[in-house]
Amino acid sequence: MTDIAVIFDMDGVIADTNPTHNIAWRKFLDQYAIVPTEEELQNHMYGKHNSYILSYFFKKNVEGAELTQLQFEKEALFRELYTSIAEPISGLLPFLKDLKQNNVKTGIATSAPFENLDMMVERIPLLGQIMESMLSERDVTQHKPNPEVYLKSAERLGISPDRCVVFEDSVSGVKAGLAAGMKVVGVTTSHGPNELPPCSAYIANYDSLNFDFVKQLLS
Repeated sequence: MTDIAVIFDMDGVIADTNPTHNIAWRKFLDQYAIVPTEEELQNHMYGKHNSYILSYFFKKNVEGAELTQLQFEKEALFRELYTSIAEPISGLLPFLKDLKQNNVKTGIATSAPFENLDMMVERIPLLGQIMESMLSERDVTQHKPNPEVYLKSAERLGISPDRCVVFEDSVSGVKAGLAAGMKVVGVTTSHGPNELPPCSAYIANYDSLNFDFVKQLLS
């Protein structure tokens, strides 16, 4: 094995799920007579944990059993909408295979519920076959932009944070990767480069990426 790890967020990074999350949030909030603007979804949904999103839109602190129930309703709706259309972002699978051929450790670090991660692995089986670490919201106590999920991923992979490259699409996710002391690549599925904190590189997809790209980021 090399002393390099590549860690992926899930939504907007493994797969472009955010358009479906957008629809799911609108359908869910409509049941509670809440009509979000596109700007609100951009600023208060992408990359945020459900506890924050629900507290923002319900205009109160949503926690405990209420959080569990509301999150279950919304995420079940998302999975119902997305399961049949799930697919990886263009070029991801060849990129992953090239990383493994070069003995790079890989992991997923998402703020999403475990059930969503489980669904993604079921729909894209290669993920379950090659990822040495997969963390979801249930594995951490603090959510992005806190770096806990990335630091815990590095620990599980046995790689120093300064030898890890993170792929992220959200402002909070990029901040988490940077706070962990890792190189961060911005994936522009949700935000343009000018909307994200400064990253080491920006990509729209993985079509032209290979091990050399990662190695150069860490050189």
